[in-house]
Amino acid sequence: MAAQKAAEKDVELLTETEAGEELARLARALAEANRAYHTLDTPEISDADYDALKRRNAAIEARFAGLKRADSPSDLVGATVAEGFGKVAHAVPMLSLENAFDDADVTDFEERVRSFLGHAGPLSFTAEPKIDGLSLSLRYERGVLVQAATRGDGAVGENVTDNARTIGDIPQFVAGAPEVMEVRGEVYMSHADFAALNARQAEKGDKPFANPRNAAAGSLRQLDAAVTAARPLRFFAYAWGALSEPLSDSQIGAIARLNAMEFKTNPLTVLCDSPEALLAQYRSIEERRATLGYDIDGVVYKVNDLALQARLGFRSSTPRWAIAHKFPAELAWTRLEGIDIQVGRTGALSPVARLAPVTVGGVVVSNATLHNEDYIAGRDAKGNLIRAGKDIRVGDWVQVYRAGDVIPKINDVDLEKRPDTAIPFAFPTTCPECGSEAHRAEGDAVRRCTGGLICPAQAVERLKHFVARAAFDIEGLGARQIEMFFKDDLLPIHAPADIFTLAARDRGNLAKLENRDGYGKTSATKLFAAIEAKRAIPLDRLIFALGIRHVGEAAAGLLARHYGDWPQFEASISAAVPGSAEWAELTAIDGVGAVLATSLTEAFQNPAERAAMDALVAQLSPQPVEKPKTDSPVAGKTVVFTGTLERMTRAEAKARAEALGAKVAGSVSAKTDYVVAGPGAGSKAKDAERLGVPMLTEDEWLAMLEMP
Repeated sequence: MAAQKAAEKDVELLTETEAGEELARLARALAEANRAYHTLDTPEISDADYDALKRRNAAIEARFAGLKRADSPSDLVGATVAEGFGKVAHAVPMLSLENAFDDADVTDFEERVRSFLGHAGPLSFTAEPKIDGLSLSLRYERGVLVQAATRGDGAVGENVTDNARTIGDIPQFVAGAPEVMEVRGEVYMSHADFAALNARQAEKGDKPFANPRNAAAGSLRQLDAAVTAARPLRFFAYAWGALSEPLSDSQIGAIARLNAMEFKTNPLTVLCDSPEALLAQYRSIEERRATLGYDIDGVVYKVNDLALQARLGFRSSTPRWAIAHKFPAELAWTRLEGIDIQVGRTGALSPVARLAPVTVGGVVVSNATLHNEDYIAGRDAKGNLIRAGKDIRVGDWVQVYRAGDVIPKINDVDLEKRPDTAIPFAFPTTCPECGSEAHRAEGDAVRRCTGGLICPAQAVERLKHFVARAAFDIEGLGARQIEMFFKDDLLPIHAPADIFTLAARDRGNLAKLENRDGYGKTSATKLFAAIEAKRAIPLDRLIFALGIRHVGEAAAGLLARHYGDWPQFEASISAAVPGSAEWAELTAIDGVGAVLATSLTEAFQNPAERAAMDALVAQLSPQPVEKPKTDSPVAGKTVVFTGTLERMTRAEAKARAEALGAKVAGSVSAKTDYVVAGPGAGSKAKDAERLGVPMLTEDEWLAMLEMP
């Protein structure tokens, strides 16, 4: 319920704790969607829904940079290789693309490119349709096709060489190719071929395919190449991987060369010299979308100059030099049948709309977010009208869309269809779970239960958080089991420490766990062993599992890497009060602000919270977090950049430093190893002088890195 509560709020209204919960939920949802889409070829959500999840994830990470998860969907591509196929490690990773959803996103893309490069001159881009198919990489050696692989998880794909050889658009021999050439593109199926294939499926009594993308993916990923050969697959080339020599010095030139080698390239690929030209091509392609004869879900823009592409480089899973401008999501109307109030881990009361089921973007929707009481009343957190001031009532006919949330949103209300019996919704002022007062603090958009640990909903959600995948992740002790043990009279789990006394209490209890429904001797023994194995828990997981407000998974990692072990962390946080050296050290950690620091120290100074922590840690052996080791001269060093850099932009400098294992901080402290100061260096340079931190010029910094 806590995660669902976070999912039901606009990104700008999320607290840091809620953002962490939402990022965890999004990571799970996107991992499941990736497996269904890439591995099983049976997507459970539409492309628009998938894009919406990734967009929300990116928006939260942009607002709460310190919460980015180790398993962030932003860093993941595709899914793991399915059983039955050989594995192919891509020499050059097959990455996904960042998405744009409106004109402003496209303008922002161009501005980010210019800012990163420090480039004010002419800048051109290619624009091409984004084919809705299956990514494929073709490796040619001396002009001969020797291997074909799916994208897989971006690093390792599936060997589908025999299947790819059956596709007519893929040449077996290429004249004039470099000695080594990996051509990348999209396998797809035309609308006409798809209709004919489904007709044949129906004649044989077989299940029809849901859409051309599923049909293409399922056809290419057949263990029997003869099945693939019988399917009408096609291929568009639009990119490349490993090359023994460049194809061209520009994107458009490389595409032209691929076309000259008899690869099919999309004829709608054009060169544009401004965001306005890109948007004009986007609208032109969108207008022609229904007449193309194959599925596309957007337009891809790429920096044309390949030398600039090389400078821009990559994030963890997306290139900085390309973006996919997606087409809009769908809308649908349905009846609002009820409004439920759910209570989360932090006590937040979150309203959820229960809808008459309706299909939106290919997915049946029965729930939608209502955010908070202001949203239901037709206003935002500042009192401004939304939906022209129309409130939402049970019985209303509402418009639902799925453009940016795990749970869909209500976009509008049709007042002409409002029944006479519909009355304004009265938001509860008491907790529906425990009856405690539900208070709304000044300036807070959320009403919260004041029951704290006496509220069963909060207690259960805290325990669920404790055993979550990113926390203790105890096999056999998930959300369902937590709910069971919380209600158990003989072997209850009401606090985290109770988990680690479960086996001892079971030995002393006549009503053994192995005699309960759902458990036997083997399963009970496995559960106790799984719990025992988690006593030695990495420090970052322990910190995250505590469920302290505003301390998400990424923040827990920052804290663990900074303090190293539990005794140092516990002593420092316990002593950290504003004005103390410990407080200064805590707030100097890049990514730790005053809000997070206050929440963390208040938890350690709260008697009930501290007692629960102490009881828990007494059962554990927290493991120190090792710092990453590299051969770089700056690995593990903390660096601060200040002033104007002349040989690269600040973004490039930070990216290079982090790639070499350095930590880039935003402020200077006694823990800082180097301050790289350019012209115009101000207070940070003065802080470095005061603290005796070595200062380097940009040239000295680059010389240290042995960079030209």
